[in-house]
Amino acid sequence: MQLIIIDGLDGVGKDTQARLIKKRYEELGKKVIIRSHPESDNFFGRKAKKALMGKGKINKLKASIYYMMDVLRSIKKYYRKKDIDTLIMVRYLVGTAYLPKRLAEIAYNFFENFVPTSEYMFFLDASPEVLLKRVEKRKEKEMFETLEEFENVRKKAIHLVRNWYIIDISGSIDGSFSKIEDVLIKLDSNQ
Repeated sequence: MQLIIIDGLDGVGKDTQARLIKKRYEELGKKVIIRSHPESDNFFGRKAKKALMGKGKINKLKASIYYMMDVLRSIKKYYRKKDIDTLIMVRYLVGTAYLPKRLAEIAYNFFENFVPTSEYMFFLDASPEVLLKRVEKRKEKEMFETLEEFENVRKKAIHLVRNWYIIDISGSIDGSFSKIEDVLIKLDSNQ
């Protein structure tokens, strides 16, 4: 099974790019599943989303724990299933960057060694100002969607994903996908 990981901060376009990747592989005749966390189809995903809409340290911790449980549930349910060619996991390991700095690195290193990883790991990146502008258009605002939080979490995330493909998505959707597709073509040719 091909595992593709799409991660990044809120407003960066993870789900949009995941759908474009799915379309690309489906056009090649592959069966593709996307899991975008937190998912609303299970207890952990619903609890993570509820905590994200709250405020305070307790909700931050709850959001992180339920988010991790949601990811683990997706792995158990979909990873290495014979009828799936490509599994795209959206919001996978970088959720650990929302934890306090010392805990973020410990949690990331633990989960990186515990959950499946891949050569196909993409961190979609944009400046905190661009991200804030994008999320301000939404009806609901999560606790991490402030300029200060974006700056803080982005700094931790960039440090954690230094071995990933970091894709600047500040431009158009198609231009961003083109950068991702260039990497996909290169990686696919090595298989």
